[in-house]
Amino acid sequence: MASIEFLLESADLPESPSPRLDAELLLAAALGKPRSYLRTWPEREPEAAQQACFQAYLQRRRAGEPVAYILGQQGFWSLHLEVAAHTLIPRPDTELLVESALQLCAETPLAVLDLGTGSGAIALALASERPAWQVCGVDRLDEVVALAERNRQRLGLDNVRFLRSHWFSALAGQRYALILSNPPYIRADDPHLTQGDVRFEPSSALVAGADGLDDLRLIIAQAPAYLEDGGWLLLEHGFDQAEAVRALLVAAGFHEVHSRRDLAGHERISLGCSKHG
Repeated sequence: MASIEFLLESADLPESPSPRLDAELLLAAALGKPRSYLRTWPEREPEAAQQACFQAYLQRRRAGEPVAYILGQQGFWSLHLEVAAHTLIPRPDTELLVESALQLCAETPLAVLDLGTGSGAIALALASERPAWQVCGVDRLDEVVALAERNRQRLGLDNVRFLRSHWFSALAGQRYALILSNPPYIRADDPHLTQGDVRFEPSSALVAGADGLDDLRLIIAQAPAYLEDGGWLLLEHGFDQAEAVRALLVAAGFHEVHSRRDLAGHERISLGCSKHG
């Protein structure tokens, strides 16, 4: 039998950008223990079935499958979320949307919309931080909405709801103080689509036409009809798309248009304020 430390040292994940972290996450899941257990008891020898489970996980990771899909979960903000192959894996970059929304709007009753909610990450993070907000998350696929709802129920958040809508299609007559979205924004010919974890994620959640701006254009054009006067639209986009997105926001009549940078220094989100008067 092999010890925990031996299993980690011999995991062999040459294609992973974070092999040790991946191995620890997979072994902890196979053992049904937190990662801290691995460091506390490195000499312990897992049972044969647990080792076999770990090896099966490693095989999937060597084939390129993301750890989040193997384990069916991913951390985002302060939450642990269920994820599946039909949803985008929540990423740390997207937490900038949450941070910006919390900075813009205080703890007062507000109606908030998360377009293309996926696992519900943005909507649930906001709902957890702002109990007075009423948050709605929409997605176009029934199975995605069902997954977000499972996350909501498990987290016990009563101030958020999820429904099926292709962008604004099911929201006629609704107005929001805040609309956020992390829409598809990758160009159809982007070589990164054939590399790394992205190969396993749904292309419908990633690709948006020849220049990657198709969905951003649609959202920006339609959002004013769903925003309250003085409401904000916040959009995540590619690291090289900020100038184009700002131009679209200005052309659509938004005010106070600007972009914000992620931890890597890239302009990752752009936002604007809607004025109807």
